[in-house]
Amino acid sequence: MEQSLTTALLDDLCVLVRQPLPERTEIRVWGMSGVERVTFPDGATAVFKYAKEPFDREAQALRIAHQRGLPVPELHATTMRADWLGMLMDDLGTPLRDADDLDGVAAAVLLHRARPATGLPFLDGNGLAALPARALDHLQRLHKSSRWTDCEDIETALRKISAAAGARAQGATLDPFGWVHSEFHPTSVHIGESGRHLLDFARAFTGPGLLDLASYHGTVETPSPVRLRVFLEQYVTAGGHEDALAARGGLTAEAWALGWHRMWAVEWFMDQAIRWINDPTRDFAYIPVVRRHLNDVVQLLEV
Repeated sequence: MEQSLTTALLDDLCVLVRQPLPERTEIRVWGMSGVERVTFPDGATAVFKYAKEPFDREAQALRIAHQRGLPVPELHATTMRADWLGMLMDDLGTPLRDADDLDGVAAAVLLHRARPATGLPFLDGNGLAALPARALDHLQRLHKSSRWTDCEDIETALRKISAAAGARAQGATLDPFGWVHSEFHPTSVHIGESGRHLLDFARAFTGPGLLDLASYHGTVETPSPVRLRVFLEQYVTAGGHEDALAARGGLTAEAWALGWHRMWAVEWFMDQAIRWINDPTRDFAYIPVVRRHLNDVVQLLEV
């Protein structure tokens, strides 16, 4: 992103909050979004976040979450320029410590107890079942661009998953069904002087809450149904809905959650590859990740 555009976004925000331009310190910057801490001349600080589609719905999600009483940073101002969202929000400070499993469980219970949000994307059983077919569409578009041409195994896996998807997606609307953070990791749970807060709602949607619980331990390591089962039991003990432990789609809750979370991630990676990022030079990084996740999906969903 051009520096001039971030400066323009921040200038707009400062006008809205009646503050002069502050000093800026980068916290994290990605290709389609970034986060900075800004310090005004009077010493007050705030967090400046900017993002473009598909991450430009976060302001809406944060406002709804705040209305529902969820512990999220309060928005002070928002603006749009050239399809980029700019937000100025509370600075929660440096975390006192990293979030652990019990912090994740407590945050998930709060999130899933909140009244579901209207206006956010919706994913039910039919939506889950459609994910492998959507991924196949992405693959065909990549093929037409002479990309991902040596991926017959990916196509075979997607067709196998698609054939079984309708049956395996059964039970998607069992509780907890409602808020899905979708980037629910320890880094999204901020433990600070003012308590526990949830961050990064850019891709929040309404759907099966088990997808959040399946995502908490990340996707780098081999998925562990045993570890997730313990996490689900901790979640129920902390006040989460008991149906989080219920079998669905002919599978245990933990296999169902891990399998469908990986399938959701595969479709997202492939959508990025052809649409949001669309950079052939990065295919070498995407293809192995998609291949690995699909192997996990085949095993977890037993297709």
